[in-house]
Amino acid sequence: MAGDQNRERDRAHTHDDERTRRADVRDTYDRIATHFASTREYAWPEVEAFVETHATDVDTGVGLDLGCGNCRHAELFEAHLESVIGLDVSRGLLETGRKRALERDFDVELIQGDAASLPLAADAVDVAVYVATLHHLPTRAARRASLDDLARVLAPDGRALVSAWSTAHDRFDETEGFDTTVEWILPGGEPVDRFYHIYAPDEFEADLTDSDLELLEWELSSGNCYATVAGAETNDEPRFEDR
Repeated sequence: MAGDQNRERDRAHTHDDERTRRADVRDTYDRIATHFASTREYAWPEVEAFVETHATDVDTGVGLDLGCGNCRHAELFEAHLESVIGLDVSRGLLETGRKRALERDFDVELIQGDAASLPLAADAVDVAVYVATLHHLPTRAARRASLDDLARVLAPDGRALVSAWSTAHDRFDETEGFDTTVEWILPGGEPVDRFYHIYAPDEFEADLTDSDLELLEWELSSGNCYATVAGAETNDEPRFEDR
């Protein structure tokens, strides 16, 4: 009986610790939101290419920018899809997304939510981008839950682009995946630590393969891992490219 009570207490402490760490990530981005968004003006080429390939023939579908920040990638969907959702845990970043949408006259529905527990219906999303966000979730359990929930909300023939920082980046010497913090310097010189899990490329592939997503292809580009995934099993064999 005492052993069972101890295990329950340990699980509760672990859960509370993870909730605290995830709240810290949210609070960090609330704190730096305006300055951070000001440095994220343009969409990444990899995302532009993905949207051009997978969103142009959908027309009436739903696009999801998961971890949307200032909605620079959600903006790409607007020309191709009937409706666009931008979801982020940070209310501060969502405000920068709202401001961008107003200034650039594009429509996006903004939702504050947890990437590991998406407040969206199953099979609701036709095309999604999940860029530079997965690596901010502080535990493997949270990252895996997030990938599984992305699979849940993707339509059976939906596609998503998932990216994360990797050990292939020039700034890292490690070959195994690891947790770290990366400083963000606010105007005036104040440093703010941001949590990252830096993926080893084979770890990134393994997490995707073990998730409910169907891995179609993945590559390394500019030190980041990128994967194109589906929400339902396909007959395509996953391919690896290193460029």
